[in-house]
Amino acid sequence: MKRLLFAVVLTLTVMTLPARTLIVYYSYTNNVERIVRELSTRIEADVVKIEPAEKGLDYAADNYAIGSAQIAAIRANPDNADSYPPIDSVNIDFTQYSTVIVGAPLWWGNMAAPLQTFLFQHGQEMADKNIGLIVSSASSGISGVESDARRLIPEGRFLSPSLWIRSSQTSGAGPMIDNWLQAIDYKNLTTGIASLSPETSAGYTIYTLSGVRLMSGVSELPALSAGLYIINGKKSAVSR
Repeated sequence: MKRLLFAVVLTLTVMTLPARTLIVYYSYTNNVERIVRELSTRIEADVVKIEPAEKGLDYAADNYAIGSAQIAAIRANPDNADSYPPIDSVNIDFTQYSTVIVGAPLWWGNMAAPLQTFLFQHGQEMADKNIGLIVSSASSGISGVESDARRLIPEGRFLSPSLWIRSSQTSGAGPMIDNWLQAIDYKNLTTGIASLSPETSAGYTIYTLSGVRLMSGVSELPALSAGLYIINGKKSAVSR
């Protein structure tokens, strides 16, 4: 059946839904910590730092041998909880958040192991949340970290692009963060919540005008920020 693009303006104001943001991160060398501090000056968000349960480990010793072994264990059996290093427990009510920003160091081409543990334990609770990803690395690309995040949060609505800040750029990360927040249309993710009827949104992919994909293949749209959207769908579903 022929498909088309059309724009919808949301003008109805209905009951307010959770639009809060959570930042969850792990940082060993403090690069991600500095990035999160800078981000926190730009957006209103709750912040949770993930801590390994075993204290005092020198991850940098022997060319990061401990971290390398942890990543190898996860790669060998990613579906087994025993593959992930223990972390301090955290108590988060994910129903209070519409957006979760994950701040992740890169270890050996993958997401740092303690943060993988957190996402392994809580990724299912992030279903249908907007997921932003910030990655710090010395030089390596971040595709492995992105793959880990998508594996561990299988039903998340990932915002594109991810933000990659090299460790040498951390001290001047402010403009990069500003550009990223604009690129993912962060302001529209967290303001002016209004609802759209399931009949209008069934089976559609929803984009912002700047081309950022908010969600795809949806049969029911729980909430959208008030504004102008591009919706890709079947003509027959619109003319009902």
